[in-house]
Amino acid sequence: MNRSCVNRLKTMLINLNFLCWLCGAFVVAFGEFQMIHSKFASLIISFWPIYPANTLVVTGTIVTCVCYLGVLGGMKENRCMLISFFFLLFILMLVELAMACVFLVFSREIDTYFEKDLMQSLEIYRLSSPESNTTLRDDFDAVQHLFRCCGVHGADDWKGDIPISCCSKDPCNPLIHTNWQEGCLVKLRNWFARNYLSTGAGVVTMFIIQFICLSITVPLFCHFSRRGLGYQ
Repeated sequence: MNRSCVNRLKTMLINLNFLCWLCGAFVVAFGEFQMIHSKFASLIISFWPIYPANTLVVTGTIVTCVCYLGVLGGMKENRCMLISFFFLLFILMLVELAMACVFLVFSREIDTYFEKDLMQSLEIYRLSSPESNTTLRDDFDAVQHLFRCCGVHGADDWKGDIPISCCSKDPCNPLIHTNWQEGCLVKLRNWFARNYLSTGAGVVTMFIIQFICLSITVPLFCHFSRRGLGYQ
């Protein structure tokens, strides 16, 4: 392999990894933004590890670290960095595939946990005093107001003790008010599906970039090994 070809591959590897690093940094920032401004996290107990914001932050952090190693390895022509980058990126791609398979196979189980957590949050809200569990109460009120829904399956879930956030009119009469009849479960499930659809599209794009980086790393590493380069 002549030097010009090596330089082109090295430039492509550095540029793709830098692009991937920027995408990872943006994913982390977007995930942090969602964690700060989202009103749904406290309503989900068993579902929180795969909450969209948590998934974005964890995935983005790992991607930025791995891609930074790839940028340095390509710039310094360092075999240790390149082989470490190759194995870490390969493991990351396997994890991404495994997560996709888990979501596809266990989607019904995830929906069951989702419904169970919402019902448990509703019961805590219904049985607690106005001074306790303020975060959960505020989040549930925000969900009902934002999605124009009431309860998990409907207004009957509140068993007569319906909060004012279910009111369908603005301004609302606190004594006699008309409530949203549709439950929040379906609307929240659709919201999560849209978030995971956009997240999945981003993951697929990054997966393609990662695969190209993986393919470029092998001939570069082999060339540096034959020339005895990469440890200086």
